[in-house]
Amino acid sequence: MSGTRRESARAWRLGLAPPDWPGHVPGQHLDVRLTAEDGYTAQRSYSIASAPRAGHVELVVERLDDGEVSPYLTDVLVPGDLVELRGPIGGYFVWPDDAAAVQLVAGGSGVVPFLSMLAARRQRGAGGEVRLLYSARTLEDVIGREELAEPGAGAQVVLTLTRGAPAGWAGPTGRVDRAMLAAHALPAAARPRVLVCGPTGFVEAVARELLALGHEPAQVRTERFGATGGQ
Repeated sequence: MSGTRRESARAWRLGLAPPDWPGHVPGQHLDVRLTAEDGYTAQRSYSIASAPRAGHVELVVERLDDGEVSPYLTDVLVPGDLVELRGPIGGYFVWPDDAAAVQLVAGGSGVVPFLSMLAARRQRGAGGEVRLLYSARTLEDVIGREELAEPGAGAQVVLTLTRGAPAGWAGPTGRVDRAMLAAHALPAAARPRVLVCGPTGFVEAVARELLALGHEPAQVRTERFGATGGQ
């Protein structure tokens, strides 16, 4: 590991420098495998948070008190320590280079692959319209807060808080439902490519409402994780 920093109330960003790392496609993930002295192994998948770059990759790990892997990665691992990685993995839920307009919808740590996508888009120079609708519990739970404040030309971020907003909050509050999608997401008439990532229940509900609003099933791609995020 090359470094770590606090990302939100419950998440940390880890910088890794794997030898011979070729870079990745925004939206891909990798597997982290830990092996104990007695030979017991535990493996978890984490979305990549950084723009493609040879020899460097960043993950965001949400710490779970009862997790097997995340407490070690956030509390024990220090710069210079080695971890076993496999990846990059995935080709379905990745940035659509051929899309003229892209709508991203994230719940909780489901925003992580979108951080990679937006970073890569800034790196290459803007092209096409992009919107991100991001649902987080509180402002302290927002991942990528500094990056999302400046998403790049042609990109718009709408943040909704579901469990309390600070004084003076001007953004929306509450869960992502049909009314919120109608108000803040690109309309079906624009035929955007839509990517939805988050907990299973969130993803299923959002996908259902998108179809009800007229988005074509072939234009909507989803990536989901369990209640714990598999960490």
